[in-house]
Amino acid sequence: MDQAFAGEECGARIFCVPEMRLRTLRRIREVSAADWDRLVLSQSSPFMKWEWLQMLEETGCVNERKGWLPHHIVVERDGNLVAACPMYLKLHSMGEFVFDYDWAEFARQLGIEYYPKIIVGVPFTPVTGARFLTGNSDNRRSLIQLMGQALKRMADQNRLSSVHVNFCLEDEAGALEELGFFPRAGLQFHWQNRNFDSFEDYLRAFRSERRNKIKRERRELLNQRIAIRAVEGDQVTPEELRVMFRLYKRHIDQLYYGRQYLTREFFEGLGGRFSRHICLLFAEQDSRVIAGTFNIQDENALYGRYWGAFKDERYLHFNVCYYSAIEHCIRRGLSRFEAGAGGSFKQFRGLDPEPTRSMHYIRDGRFRRSVELYLQQEREIIAQKRIGLLQTSQLKQP
Repeated sequence: MDQAFAGEECGARIFCVPEMRLRTLRRIREVSAADWDRLVLSQSSPFMKWEWLQMLEETGCVNERKGWLPHHIVVERDGNLVAACPMYLKLHSMGEFVFDYDWAEFARQLGIEYYPKIIVGVPFTPVTGARFLTGNSDNRRSLIQLMGQALKRMADQNRLSSVHVNFCLEDEAGALEELGFFPRAGLQFHWQNRNFDSFEDYLRAFRSERRNKIKRERRELLNQRIAIRAVEGDQVTPEELRVMFRLYKRHIDQLYYGRQYLTREFFEGLGGRFSRHICLLFAEQDSRVIAGTFNIQDENALYGRYWGAFKDERYLHFNVCYYSAIEHCIRRGLSRFEAGAGGSFKQFRGLDPEPTRSMHYIRDGRFRRSVELYLQQEREIIAQKRIGLLQTSQLKQP
């Protein structure tokens, strides 16, 4: 299977166009970090950087045994990297956060092998950002469509069921739709900074009843002698990363549906190479860590990723995961806080629904028509759901 997937011409080459060569990489280390990151702009998020993707591969988070086989696409002109996208041959649907289990079951009923499929995105990371890296190129749309055509061709030639581009940008969605990809809508809850000066200033944006409840939840931590501190950048120590991994694993192990995607080596390896983007929020009681969150940040946003607790205390989760994260954003002047997938209860903490998008190419005609109809209906439902949620926002309208 892997040999057939690699390409029809020579080695990992996909195909050539005038002055361009497209090929796949089985490891991201086949290109330099400098060349890859030169294509990563601010709209891409830190998760698209070479160090993050390389650590996932190096520490055993993505490999054939885990059902994620890297086949990253790179576009070269005169030997120079001009575009790229992280692409995986996927043997299941876990760790994507754009759920298609029903699609897999329907494909089975049609006699179609749904797996393997092609995924473009960041493993285990439901964060919107550029999926097609083009740097400052004036030909971004053409490069997106060039890689989109390559994805379709790989699916067609290897008789793969589908291609999925998850949590992509609007311009990418538009370019792919012209190639026959179908758009899929989703919702996440994000916090937006309205130029708040302090957490108290932020509280004034709430309706009075919810504002008083949040103040009560915040006071409860003081009554329990719990303090929350942020550790970021070069301040993060190897021991703190080990503690964060234990918190992450404890939380995963407690969930009946929990799956451990990340390894201890992944957490420890990020310390030196990716520390500028790390922000840990630790809750301490009597000078001992009892809970914490693992967050990634850049100059614009904080991305909440993982939470865990050694001890269960009232309102601890809300304070560590949301209130302290928002307070950190205000203090750092960050424009938004993305708290990850799911959780409508986040709206009670001042996070309102924001749209997400993904794009999907289905090879089989019967399957394609059914998915297209399903997505049309789903988009209408999502749009109405967002309207209803905004009408029940806990924040006063600016």
